Amino acid sequence: MHAYRSHTCAALTAANVGETVRLSGWVHRVRDHGGVLFIDLRDHFGVTQVLCDGDSAAFAELEKVRSEWCIRIDGTVKARDAELVNAKLPTGEIEVYVRELEVLGAADELPLMVFGDQEYPEETRLRYRYLDLRREVMQQNMALRSDVVASMRRRMWDQGFREYQTPIITASSPEGARDFLVPSRLHPGKFYALPQAPQQFKQLIMVSGFDKYFQIAPCFRDEDPRADRSPTDFYQLDLEMSFVEQQDVFDTIQPVLTAVFEEFGGGRKVDQDWPQISYKDAALWYGSDKPDLRNPIKMQVVSDHFRGSGFAIFAKLLEQEGTEIRAIPAPTGGSRKFCDRMNAFAQKEGLPGMGYIFWRDQGEGMEAAGPLAKNIGPERTEAIRQQLGLGVGDAAFFLGGKPKAFEKVAGKARDVIGEELGLTEKDRFAFAWIVDFPIYEQDEETGAIDFEHNPFSMPQGGMEALQGNPLDVRGYQYDLACNGYELVSGAIRNHKPEIMLKAFELAGYGEDEVKSRFGALFNAFHYGAPPHGGCAAGIDRIVMLLADEANIREVMMFPMNQRAEDLMMDAPSDPTSDQLMELGLRIIPQD
Repeated sequence: MHAYRSHTCAALTAANVGETVRLSGWVHRVRDHGGVLFIDLRDHFGVTQVLCDGDSAAFAELEKVRSEWCIRIDGTVKARDAELVNAKLPTGEIEVYVRELEVLGAADELPLMVFGDQEYPEETRLRYRYLDLRREVMQQNMALRSDVVASMRRRMWDQGFREYQTPIITASSPEGARDFLVPSRLHPGKFYALPQAPQQFKQLIMVSGFDKYFQIAPCFRDEDPRADRSPTDFYQLDLEMSFVEQQDVFDTIQPVLTAVFEEFGGGRKVDQDWPQISYKDAALWYGSDKPDLRNPIKMQVVSDHFRGSGFAIFAKLLEQEGTEIRAIPAPTGGSRKFCDRMNAFAQKEGLPGMGYIFWRDQGEGMEAAGPLAKNIGPERTEAIRQQLGLGVGDAAFFLGGKPKAFEKVAGKARDVIGEELGLTEKDRFAFAWIVDFPIYEQDEETGAIDFEHNPFSMPQGGMEALQGNPLDVRGYQYDLACNGYELVSGAIRNHKPEIMLKAFELAGYGEDEVKSRFGALFNAFHYGAPPHGGCAAGIDRIVMLLADEANIREVMMFPMNQRAEDLMMDAPSDPTSDQLMELGLRIIPQD
């Protein structure tokens, strides 16, 4: 017999009754029934109930074991009495009578329990992550992650892609976040960087004549943590193709992700029609470039109804250049209590509040109620109601000013309204491509032009588009949103050196700086670069959605905490004096 097991803890059935077997695993739970010990023995595959009484030579030793001890048992498979069968377990028809026991690894007093559903502080869970990972939900999440990655790989190979690896130690490159720098021992005073993404390398792979590339790529970004973002590293399905247009990229990644969500989504509906929404419209309708389309609410501009109206706050606001008033329809939200609650929400978000109108039935017809309705009068109120398509029992909320100042709060308010009123459809994955991103933005204080999004995107209209107002330039850049999260980001790349120079020139980068910072890419474009484009899908975030988790750390094996610390491995840590000397570095104490 094998040294540790003849079967896993999920393998035994009624067909094995009478057999002598060997199992190894962890003590999940111990129950003492007065002279008879029952133990749920757990391994990665499942649970088997084992038992022992005073007639067994192993009884005295088995009495000593406690939760999470790792043990090996030899015993005989017995059928459970019919009334004791556990239909919830694959092994529920049998139990194993223990005849021999070996303790493989005893456990000290546990800082957190594996059995049960107790909640523990994140600090405890991350410090003892190896115990936290033993819990059933974490085992399932990590298996799901592994299965999702394997499925992605198969589907990419099926579409004619090959996987190629790109360097982990490279040069610093602006990708929208801070680099992690790595000091060079052989070149004192100089630093490598961990790649924020394989962006330049995958473009160079296309220039090298490889038609299709993909990689399950680790990426490193020194970012502030969020619930849906790791502060240090993450993985993405990275792909690039030559001789493609934007739609070709969409047509490549959509079947891969659709199949993954259908395979692992637990029966939830997966939208097949993925609309393409411009960045401008997404901001207007949803207040976000990653909208949750399960929520049917669409915001609208209603500025004309408030110009010259009796509501002085909005009327005066609209006299300023670049301002507008937007309405958030709230079907079924027509009660003063709900409206006051949403007004309080806006105040918590840092705004003075949100104006509102709600419509109610007064017996003799519909009436518009609320402070705004009184100030602007019935004619304007009715025009707003008709524009928004609302009726009795409905409401609308209003925000005004320069859109960039209130869009984010408007988007949050839309989400809250959809949730609280039960309008957001659960058990569904709703996808949308966000397209036509602006390449440039202007600093309101200095007036300087800089890149708003990926600087390597091909501008729509090519060189000609760069001759006009930079703020009007749109890129062949796109994101895929799902249920309020960005899952994919990509672009058709700028592969022409003269366009590359002009694009960077508009953002204040001279030719020498472009050649210095992006020399490999710039030089490669002089040697017959093909048109190319691609995208990257965030694996951690995809698995988070599939696992129905609210925090990305629940689907990462060994994540950092909110302060970008690894409590288990004690990282970051202080370097030794010898290490600093070897690297030619000195730490300057912070005041």
